[in-house]
Amino acid sequence: MCTTNLHYADRYNTHVPSVRPPQTSGHGSPSTATGGFAASVTAITNAFGDPTRRAIYLFVRGVDEGVTAAEVASEFDLHPNDARHHLDKLATGSYVDVAVVRPPGGGAGRPSKRYSAAAELPMSEFPVRSDDLVLSLLGKTLALLPTDQAEIIAEQVGQEYGRAMAAALTGTDLEAGQRSLRSAMQAVADALTAHGFAAHTEKRNNQLQIINNHCPFGDVAIEHPVICAVDRGMVKGMLSALYGDADVSTMESLAQGNTFCATAV
Repeated sequence: MCTTNLHYADRYNTHVPSVRPPQTSGHGSPSTATGGFAASVTAITNAFGDPTRRAIYLFVRGVDEGVTAAEVASEFDLHPNDARHHLDKLATGSYVDVAVVRPPGGGAGRPSKRYSAAAELPMSEFPVRSDDLVLSLLGKTLALLPTDQAEIIAEQVGQEYGRAMAAALTGTDLEAGQRSLRSAMQAVADALTAHGFAAHTEKRNNQLQIINNHCPFGDVAIEHPVICAVDRGMVKGMLSALYGDADVSTMESLAQGNTFCATAV
């Protein structure tokens, strides 16, 4: 992701439209509700999956009289055709309205399109971040499965990601992680810290443990504790790639009310 996109995503930090999964009742099945939610996720991702498009939408919302493609191009340092593409995508999803405006005084100049935020959005509003959306979708999907199956799937996802994290290690980091189980666990803790877990290793109750003082999964893990299996899987996947297969278990978890997460090996 380029620096410009991050800049504008922060600069125009306000609310954007999102979706809520449909609620089931005695007349609706979970599969029907899940299908509707998936369709809604597809729609919102197509509209706001691009961080530049999200920032453009927020920019449009801040200009009451609307904006032209040229103004958006200037604001975001884009080619006018690229700016027009983003605006038209937003218009297709009914997030912005389009009006053709002729030059003042009825001159012979070429009419221009002005894009303004739609008065009525097609969906309810609350802040959206793509990673939050994916995590929420994962949690809701896993919640449809029996707990034991959901934990297996979540841990498998974590293992695959953990192996990919280990494969990205190079040089001294890789060598250190392969010297011993303790050094491998330290390499895992360092990698987890880089991913927002604030992790370190320590020996507790005669066991080597990785302690996470922060959970980047946030409230989604609180609502769906099965996502903690992703964390366990990441540790297991990294260790298997760096050191060898190891018996990994979750000892404590923020989602279960503990003050930190602990994974023992």
